[in-house]
Parts: sequence; C-alpha cells; structure tokens
Amino acid sequence: MGETLLRLRVDTASAAPVLSLADFLASDNAAAVRIEPGEDARALLPHLGRIALILVSFPAYGDGRGYSSARILREAGYTGELRATGDVLLDQLSHMKRCGFDAFAPARPIAAEAAQQAFATWPDVYQKTVDGRSPIWAKRHGG
Repeated sequence: MGETLLRLRVDTASAAPVLSLADFLASDNAAAVRIEPGEDARALLPHLGRIALILVSFPAYGDGRGYSSARILREAGYTGELRATGDVLLDQLSHMKRCGFDAFAPARPIAAEAAQQAFATWPDVYQKTVDGRSPIWAKRHGG
C-alpha cells in the first residue's frame, strides 16, 4: 500500500527532494531532510532557517525516538512542516501532534475523518505540549 498524506497545515506541501541526514548536511542548498531513529535531530539546528520539510521516520510503531526529535526541533524554533512517516497509527496521531508533528504519511492509509476524530479525542492535556495548548494544571493556576 502507498502512503497517504494528512496535513494540518494550510500552506502547500514542499516538493523539494528529500535527502538523508548525511546528504543534507553535505549540501548547502537542500530544503528537505529525512531523519531516521538513532540520528540526532540536533544536527539540524544550525540549518532550520533553510528547511521547508523534515520527515521523521517511524519504521515500527513502538519506536518512539521520533517523538523526541519532533520536540527538539519545535522547541528550537523550527516552523516548517514536520512530517511523521512510516508505521504511523491512528491512535498515535494526537500524541504526535502534541510533540509538534503537523503532517503524517502513514504507510497504511488513515481516513481523514478518523484522523480528525483522533485529534479531537483529548482536547485537554496534562503535560506541556508544543502544539499551543496549555496543560490543565496551567489553566487551573492562571497559566
């Protein structure tokens, strides 16, 4: 089965060729990169201003290292498209969004309606997020 693309962004998806991290770092004009589990997302921090698209690979649903990569990139100020790709499951979408993902390319198609329902399942959160929502504890204490 081919990948389907679910985007929470309103801008046009980047058509730039996606390079591996090593190839991206060797280039001075690439605008899209793919990072794999075990690769350090912090290597991209000096280049965030020129990156339109970062794909974060999830080869297996149980490998959560991509969540950390997303947080690192968003907390460092990355505002471009951050796309989770691979073994991305419906029940992971809301958690991925909380970590900063704004696009999803699951290996097995997910219906857009089901994805929207997943994003709306937990409107309030307890942990700090990078998706703009205030955690419940902060709401209770005026934050």
